[in-house]
Amino acid sequence: MAMEYKNVRTTDISRREGLLSALDDLAPLPAPYDKNGLEPAFKDPKPEWAETNCCSLDGFCAIDTMKRPETQEEEDELKVKFLKGLEKLFLDANNKYLQPLSLTMEYCAKCNTCSEACHVYKAANGDEIYRPIFRVDVLRKLYKKYFTRSGKLLGSLTGADIDLDWETIARLGESAYRCNLCRRCAQVCPMGLDNGMAAREIRKIFSMEMGLAPTPVHAKGTQLQLKTGSSTGLTRPALLDTLEFIEEDTYERTGRKIKFPLDKKGADVLLFHNAGEFMAWPENPAAFAILLDEAGVDWTLSTDVVGYDSVNYGIWYDDVQAKNVAMAQFEAARKLGVKRIVIGECGHAHKAAVVGADRMADSEERGVPVESFLPMMAEFVRNGRLKFDPSKNDFPVTLHDPCNIVRQMGIVEPQREILRKIAPQFREMTPHGVDNYCCGGGSGFAIMNSYNFGDFRTKVSGRMKFAQILNAFADEMENPDIVKYVCAPCSNCKGTIRDLLQAYKATARYNVQYGGIVELMVNGLASMDRPYFEFLEAE
Repeated sequence: MAMEYKNVRTTDISRREGLLSALDDLAPLPAPYDKNGLEPAFKDPKPEWAETNCCSLDGFCAIDTMKRPETQEEEDELKVKFLKGLEKLFLDANNKYLQPLSLTMEYCAKCNTCSEACHVYKAANGDEIYRPIFRVDVLRKLYKKYFTRSGKLLGSLTGADIDLDWETIARLGESAYRCNLCRRCAQVCPMGLDNGMAAREIRKIFSMEMGLAPTPVHAKGTQLQLKTGSSTGLTRPALLDTLEFIEEDTYERTGRKIKFPLDKKGADVLLFHNAGEFMAWPENPAAFAILLDEAGVDWTLSTDVVGYDSVNYGIWYDDVQAKNVAMAQFEAARKLGVKRIVIGECGHAHKAAVVGADRMADSEERGVPVESFLPMMAEFVRNGRLKFDPSKNDFPVTLHDPCNIVRQMGIVEPQREILRKIAPQFREMTPHGVDNYCCGGGSGFAIMNSYNFGDFRTKVSGRMKFAQILNAFADEMENPDIVKYVCAPCSNCKGTIRDLLQAYKATARYNVQYGGIVELMVNGLASMDRPYFEFLEAE
């Protein structure tokens, strides 16, 4: 059965009935998960989902808002909107992305180097629809058919051989959400083309022209953030209560007193957290407070609306939403008159505020320089402003490289400099650095749980990362008496790795723990009297 899905053609997206891929032949996992019974099974999809949504790509549904039209008029309207959005991608108004998109559309050599770099394609054991070039080739054929003279006149003779109907549009939209936008494919392309960026451009058609985006990313993400201040729904009063709780809890657990400085005018550093840290991993903002205070940094948090959440989901799917969030964040920094913004452990926030913001506004409009926390922390370690007892972290540690920080920004060495100083048993994943595999949660996947999409993240897009974790701890994996720590300095990556470890019961069975790098730093501080990690307190 699996071979059927290795031979799908791009034209099948509009002609083939049933699933284009059934994901019935996944890449094997390393020991001990090569044994029968240890890997969780896919949850069976409900038949009624296919009646209202598109599940015919591979049995999963990412765009929960994309409903099947009830009349031919509704389908025709969707087709008009799709084609209008497709045309706009290649107009001067899209000038920030027009050149790389045009090059990707025109010069692909179909060498499939990108496929071998794609963690989703490898996890699916080579199913054709997960090749990075598959969705782009569909886009290319549709553009040629409807917007070039040769395509209009000669049709299939020029490769313009895909028919446009709702199923085709929906499958293409779903396909854009089978890519984590990690851009590992772009890194290896011998032509310098960027199929990851092209997948994002497809998402833009659906959001900006058709009004269709996954609910967790848009309605419960970007829109909620602009309305309440945070993508988590955390309002300013709730933030203040949460920070007070974190201060009290940190003192009770560790004996260490902290006090979050709030809205301090003229501070050197405005620290931006992913607000998910306050809710899910409060030990992370507490660790930052301990480290910055011990290093003697003049810093503050903002309580302004949007000023306390570094999240910017818009960079995954919608240019307008991305700019709305980014400009609100910069406005919060300008109000305080801080000297610089430092982004905490959130990978996509790094990309949005440090790299993406360059495409949204000039430096004068942004007003405040932005940098990553990692070089700053490495400097504190290097110059002795933070002092450590590495024996406190004498257990196996491996490092996950967040794509947006490492591959897309080139911040590779600072985190390793820190880990070599504080973790005697640090070992690299293979591959690592700019060659790392995505955690599987990038570009929104970490928060997308509509219908059965969580299964795709856990068993497919996160598969290569889980295999890397198993291989990194191969010698100790099956000994539950040995703590094994996955250091993931990114909130969305942590969430995905948490879900992986829970789904495969790797923490319960084998004592595989996870967290950020600042928690590991605090645990190793010479000045700490008690372990910072709860899993060490139990020992």
